[in-house]
Amino acid sequence: MEEKTEQFNFRSLGQAIKKARTDRGWTREDLAGKLNITPRYLVDIENEGQHPSLQVLHALVTLFDISVDQFFFPAKKIENDTQRRQLETLLAGMNSHDLTIMTGTAKAIHQANGQDE
Repeated sequence: MEEKTEQFNFRSLGQAIKKARTDRGWTREDLAGKLNITPRYLVDIENEGQHPSLQVLHALVTLFDISVDQFFFPAKKIENDTQRRQLETLLAGMNSHDLTIMTGTAKAIHQANGQDE
């Protein structure tokens, strides 16, 4: 008997790609040009859950720092989800003064939520 394999639904990953693209202020045409794909192909990935080629998938998740773990392993607690990876990218570009501000902000959020440092 042949084992049935589960089909992966790319719709949620497509929506994450769309959000990352729009957060950067890029149009579909902008991104399609960067990846050398058609805007229509991108529409299908973002909105229809079309399975992108491995090369396009890699380019998209690398470009936008999207962790695919949260989509491929939704039941697992993922340490480096997309938001954390994107935040780490932003933090890496900050100078010492900016990091001091971010540290103070994070401490204030912890304190407001009643969490210890």
